[in-house]
Amino acid sequence: MLDFIAAAPIYIIPFLLVLTLVVTVHELGHFLAAKACGVAIDRFAIGFGRAIFSWKDKSGVEWRVGWIPLGGYVRFSGDENASSVPDKEDLDSLRRDIILREGVGAEKRYFHFKPLWQRAFVVAAGPFANFALSITLFAVLLFSLGQYVIPPRIAVVSPGGAAEQAGFKPGDLILSAEGKKVVDFRDLAAVAQLRVNLPTQFEVQRGAERLQITATSEWKMRPDPFGEMRRQGTFGLQPVSQAERVTYGPIEAVGLGVKKTGEIISTTVFYIGRMVTGQVAADQLSGPLGIARLSGEVAKSSTAGAPDFGTMLLGGAIGLLQLAAAISVGVGFMNLLPVPVLDGGHLLFYAYEALARRPLAAKVQAAGYRVGLALVLGLMLFATWNDLQQQQVFKILGGLFS
Repeated sequence: MLDFIAAAPIYIIPFLLVLTLVVTVHELGHFLAAKACGVAIDRFAIGFGRAIFSWKDKSGVEWRVGWIPLGGYVRFSGDENASSVPDKEDLDSLRRDIILREGVGAEKRYFHFKPLWQRAFVVAAGPFANFALSITLFAVLLFSLGQYVIPPRIAVVSPGGAAEQAGFKPGDLILSAEGKKVVDFRDLAAVAQLRVNLPTQFEVQRGAERLQITATSEWKMRPDPFGEMRRQGTFGLQPVSQAERVTYGPIEAVGLGVKKTGEIISTTVFYIGRMVTGQVAADQLSGPLGIARLSGEVAKSSTAGAPDFGTMLLGGAIGLLQLAAAISVGVGFMNLLPVPVLDGGHLLFYAYEALARRPLAAKVQAAGYRVGLALVLGLMLFATWNDLQQQQVFKILGGLFS
């Protein structure tokens, strides 16, 4: 029990730091877009529940930090119940109240009465702020630190593995996989994981020859970067050399930041497509517990061996910023899915409004929100169950009973 209590902050604090950064930037996207469109705003909040502290700026916006640090929101003026769907009567009543209180034309400052394109811009700004955060973090880290790259030259081909059966040999240099250039040997791990049981076309340099080799990755129990045994896709290849440090100029770093962000989105779409069609199991999905565990492990591995506190703090910050960049892409992407209660669901309703030239009926929207909420909660519960099924999470929770 004491061990668990002592270890808990190692997982909880990094998780909350990463979550707070990603959520704050997401909500700032909504906030800044709303400000640019002249939308009246009551509150910008990080966290829920009773305020730890709050203040009002000159424009009357309340900036608030809640004691439950698991999200955030922007509350627009007139939107007293963010979970409700205003129908025509509600909007007419709101319009009358605003005009009586503030005069004719004042209603144009309120979100519900803004032009459709402005409402869509405000809603989309949150997810795209997450993408911008990811690109920025990747670019800053690549420019300031560079990255370590393992050349994709093969040292060992595992006997009986997928690569040996396909014809790989020691000394081969992998040039591309499925038409995409391979620069780092570790890129093959992502290919192997995403394309389990799917043939993958490789271009390989063998001496003076260029060969086309097709290999199909397979599931194997292997240690993950934190030493835990997990089911992973693998070709059965090992690299010939250690990592080499590569540095980048500012333009290169930004370009790579955009590329890394795009690759995370494309691989996420590819994996979801395979999962929906039943080609792979959904046991790789992680929820809050898995992310908390990952945050803690990243913080620990980034600070291991540090000679002093300052170096340890810097290493931990770098590791968590890298994790935040990856998670921010996922948050942005998930919020764009066309599911009511998510930003993508709002955009879907706005698309209907643009085509039909009238809003979707309030009852239909309300029903959609209920279904969307059920889907999101169900997904979160399923992902959390996956986390609990993982041995490493049970080790953390097991401390409660030791």
